[in-house]
Amino acid sequence: MTLRNLFTASLIGTAVLASTAQAEVRDIRIGVDVPYEPMEYRTPDGELTGFDIDLGNALCAEVGIQCEWVVQGWDGIIPGLMARKYDAIMSSMTINDERREQVLFSDPYFTPPSAWFAPADLEMGNPDAEALEGMTIGVQRGTLQDNYVTDLYGDVADVSRYATADDLVLDMDSGRVDIGFLDYPVGKSTLLDSDAGDYKVVGEQITEPKEYFGDGFGIAFRQRDEDLAKAFNDALATLKGNGTYDEIHAKYFAE
Repeated sequence: MTLRNLFTASLIGTAVLASTAQAEVRDIRIGVDVPYEPMEYRTPDGELTGFDIDLGNALCAEVGIQCEWVVQGWDGIIPGLMARKYDAIMSSMTINDERREQVLFSDPYFTPPSAWFAPADLEMGNPDAEALEGMTIGVQRGTLQDNYVTDLYGDVADVSRYATADDLVLDMDSGRVDIGFLDYPVGKSTLLDSDAGDYKVVGEQITEPKEYFGDGFGIAFRQRDEDLAKAFNDALATLKGNGTYDEIHAKYFAE
């Protein structure tokens, strides 16, 4: 039995083949927020690409279905799933207990650290409440980094929240933000590897506590779509076993 035969048509609203009693999923829609290079972004000709996109397409191929990517702003990405605008979210979403109350997660497919990014001339050791006092900290609104900074440093620093990492970078370039806290891959691509000003990582990369940083990135589904989640988990295990996952990972994270 192929993985596609695990689903019923009613599960994700697709047609069935009249010639068989089992459902064949023709395609699903996956919500994604862009741009967050190298995870999800557009090429100069407008094509969606990135680690999440390539891995998602490979997972769909392994399941035996076509996937359509639906661009959705982060603030509305879970509501969009609940409203059936798409059937899954694959957009660097951290698995944590708060989100588990709303969605069903796949197994983790990537575990990134978070990091502090600042102008290269900023003199600071490991950031703490004393070092950050009076500063303006930039974060992406509604992320785990936002929660972490707000809870730990909101009383001593000014927290500026942005819809996108690119908007945060603009304010860092102009001097309106002193230091930013981002997923390391996002900060690396938007600050260290871009045409932005001269920036550096300050202190150590952060993955704890789990209360904020969760268990890595997962694909989010509606909670009732257990068969769909299982199919993607099985596909992920296959891609990790046959080397496809490593090939995609090396393409975006060679270092």
